[in-house]
Amino acid sequence: MTDHHTYFTYLLANRNHRLYVGMTNDLTRRLSEHLNVKRGFAASYRITKLVYFEVFPDPNQALKSESQIKRWRREKKIALIESVNPTWDELVVQEYGISRPMDSKKYNYDTKLK
Repeated sequence: MTDHHTYFTYLLANRNHRLYVGMTNDLTRRLSEHLNVKRGFAASYRITKLVYFEVFPDPNQALKSESQIKRWRREKKIALIESVNPTWDELVVQEYGISRPMDSKKYNYDTKLK
């Protein structure tokens, strides 16, 4: 799934909406690391739910976006998430992209995000 000429800026959240901003060239691997790491900010607060991402063709653009978002106030980060994911659904990385997980009434696995 991951093209190493693709870079991601992403936001993770926990159930209390505490946020973590990161950047990677392999979103699947990085999410797995977040799930399995035992120390650090994300591990301390159990921040593992992917709620937002952006895709870039260049690592410098992704790094610039990550740095910019990290400087934002919490309210602006929340507005960014809710502009594309208003219900804070957990985004799931699948073989052919990233989609919302199945929700019994709203979504199925074929629903793709932009």
